[in-house]
Amino acid sequence: MPDRHIVLQQGYVKLFREYASVSDVPIIAYNVPSRTGLNIEPSTYVKLAEIDGVAAIKEANSNISKIVDTFALAGDKLDVYSGNDDQIVPFLSMGSKGVISVLSNVIPAETREICTRFWNGDVAGAAALQCKYNELVKALFCEVNPIPVKEALAMMGWCDPIIRSPLYRMEEPNLERLRKAMADLGIIEC
Repeated sequence: MPDRHIVLQQGYVKLFREYASVSDVPIIAYNVPSRTGLNIEPSTYVKLAEIDGVAAIKEANSNISKIVDTFALAGDKLDVYSGNDDQIVPFLSMGSKGVISVLSNVIPAETREICTRFWNGDVAGAAALQCKYNELVKALFCEVNPIPVKEALAMMGWCDPIIRSPLYRMEEPNLERLRKAMADLGIIEC
């Protein structure tokens, strides 16, 4: 019987080959094991890079060793984007092209500033901003995405806090945590 892990990795390659064959635009492979229960391995990215139409990866596996392996094996073949807002600067230090971000829905200019400072050589300034917004990032991920970001945008007056089933409104302690993180940064008034 074939190894399940190997079969799953082969499945990723087949899946993205199929997507690329019908897409008119470049594809970004999104690795988010916390949602799928599966992880795209660094060696699989090398195979994805060989597929015409697969241009980049959004990596959200949180395993820094695997992220380093990904850059070592495929970073020169695929553009790599951070998929974790708490790891923007570490990803940039490895050569990431940027971040595909939840945080940027709430503070877009500030999220961009983290990247801009880094690219302009102000690594310490980028790291300081990464730390400054860390509590907000944690609050935005204290429940299943997109629940907290929808609540944050509602607090800012951008939308109603309506969440579709099977998702639900934030638990009150987490909602207060999010409210506090936003107020501490001056995003909203308490």
